[in-house]
Amino acid sequence: MSRAYNFCAGPATLPESVLQQAREEMLDWRGTGMSVMEMSHRSDEFVEIAENAEQDLRELAGISDDYAVLFMQGGASSQFSAIPLNLLGDKSSADYVNTGIWSKKAIAEAKRFGDVQVVASAEASGFASIPDVADWQTNPDAAYLHYTPNETIGGLEFDFIPETGSVPLVADMSSTMLSRPMDFSRFGLIYAGAQKNIGPSGLVVVIVRKDLLGKARKEAPTMLNYQVIADNGSMYNTPATYSWYLAGLVFKWLKAQGGVEAMGRINERKARKLYDFIDTSDFYANPIEPRFRSWMNVPFTLADDALNGDFLKGADARGLLNLKGHRSVGGMRASIYNAMPEAGVDALIHYMAEFAKERG
Repeated sequence: MSRAYNFCAGPATLPESVLQQAREEMLDWRGTGMSVMEMSHRSDEFVEIAENAEQDLRELAGISDDYAVLFMQGGASSQFSAIPLNLLGDKSSADYVNTGIWSKKAIAEAKRFGDVQVVASAEASGFASIPDVADWQTNPDAAYLHYTPNETIGGLEFDFIPETGSVPLVADMSSTMLSRPMDFSRFGLIYAGAQKNIGPSGLVVVIVRKDLLGKARKEAPTMLNYQVIADNGSMYNTPATYSWYLAGLVFKWLKAQGGVEAMGRINERKARKLYDFIDTSDFYANPIEPRFRSWMNVPFTLADDALNGDFLKGADARGLLNLKGHRSVGGMRASIYNAMPEAGVDALIHYMAEFAKERG
């Protein structure tokens, strides 16, 4: 059976070699006679898997010992609550930037725990552009400033890291993590749901500066308390062991590709190809200001929405899967994360050209 090109926004495609290795090790990991999913999380074997995964992630992303790396459960959405519970401390408010659906979800949840100031919003542009930083109404006494570097649904992406002075910068890196080099020393905390560029769903990686630990409010559930998770090596309870293992395999794969520097060059090339095709077509369109177009999630519309069903049917028949846009924005969306090969983007462009010629 041939592999399809899966353009799903998440759970997303995984490297084929990673899936093959997982298959080979499924019943017997390195002669133990056990699958990783059967191991005790406190066994020497799994502790080795976990420690290697963390070390590889630190090397890939350039994460210093000033930061704790936590492998938590519940996906990125659980962090919408965990962040204010851990970082508000004795502060009364936090700053948030609204650039789309995921920003809105984070804002709504944070409002349950404190005063949220929306310091900038892309709503006036229809979430097609990032607000000018000169217009941001930030609070120098905020507990932190939260933003979403890439809005997976809308395809709006920051091309800069905001300057926040002494205010800790917090970022939802779910669809950005490991897609290119980034200076993580500029952040107080980042979090990333695994199901984009890291591994399967159910796991969320939290990278938090150690001086921000120990500030959790007393009402913070133990399982969301970063200090507790850090003190217990992300094993206060049974972690998502198989997801952690698969994430470790993805990290090894990334290193074998040349790391995030090489991956960034590939991702930029993939995105540029697709946007260039859209921009030179009178049949397809992308609504985002070019400067702020996402490398990872490319939304596009057809000249006639009535053709959407036929487009998707034809795509599925060619093994180009999960191209339907999110229900909130419609149209199409191609998610082209790290594991999407360039050949998949080429195949999509070929089909789009063919469809436009026949139906345009």
